[in-house]
Amino acid sequence: MDLQIDGKRVYAATGGKPFDPARPSVVFLHAAGMDHTVWALQTRYFANHGRSVLALDLPGHGRSEGPPLTTVADLAEWLLRLIEVAGLDQAALVGHSLGSLVALEAAADGAGRVRALALLATAMPMAVNDDLLAGADANQHVAFDLINSWGHSRSAHCGGARPPGLWMMGGTLRLLERSDRGVLHADLAAAAAYTQGLDAAARVRCPTLLLLGEHDRMTPPVAAKVLGEVIAGAEIVILPGCGHIMMEEQPDQVLDALIGMV
Repeated sequence: MDLQIDGKRVYAATGGKPFDPARPSVVFLHAAGMDHTVWALQTRYFANHGRSVLALDLPGHGRSEGPPLTTVADLAEWLLRLIEVAGLDQAALVGHSLGSLVALEAAADGAGRVRALALLATAMPMAVNDDLLAGADANQHVAFDLINSWGHSRSAHCGGARPPGLWMMGGTLRLLERSDRGVLHADLAAAAAYTQGLDAAARVRCPTLLLLGEHDRMTPPVAAKVLGEVIAGAEIVILPGCGHIMMEEQPDQVLDALIGMV
């Protein structure tokens, strides 16, 4: 499904079902350097169980036209405009990593337009390793390699993909390699520079889930603890043995945690 913001195409996957703004809607937001395809299982389930789904490609990612936006605040403002353009009065937001910061900021600023919030692999602050940031700035392949290695738990390095015939490490690497030059650095820099998370968290008024991976080396659960303390009534779920890219490592468990929340 294509939408238009400022004359630029925005692509959103709808889980294989026509998008109907009259149904309760869920908007999915991917992490740095990625696209809508990371949500394949979750979007298809919700689209077939009473929800309308938009799994977005952020500006400059996947099939959406660029350039990428360079701050979390700009991405959140863009997201709230997209919700309006899609004809929605309200939506639940599900964000992973960078996408979780965008969802958090949008929920704080959008008030009544966000009915539920799920923050996956989140942290505040969301620190970015200096070598990773430098490698992305120089457009070196090492940046993809570092995300791929640190983004998966040690057990995932040895295989064990839930869907038969898939290779988690290889799939993530190919996804990152498809990103346009400069996109990964813009995303990482935006996440690292975002310091307003606690202020945003204090303004969130909708039901909120923090879904964290026990073995996440990029956004470890301890780095999300403060968000859970500030967001009123937030629920925290930690997936045992799971790394950062949880939709690949534990797709069923991620889906189970989201059912009933969004």
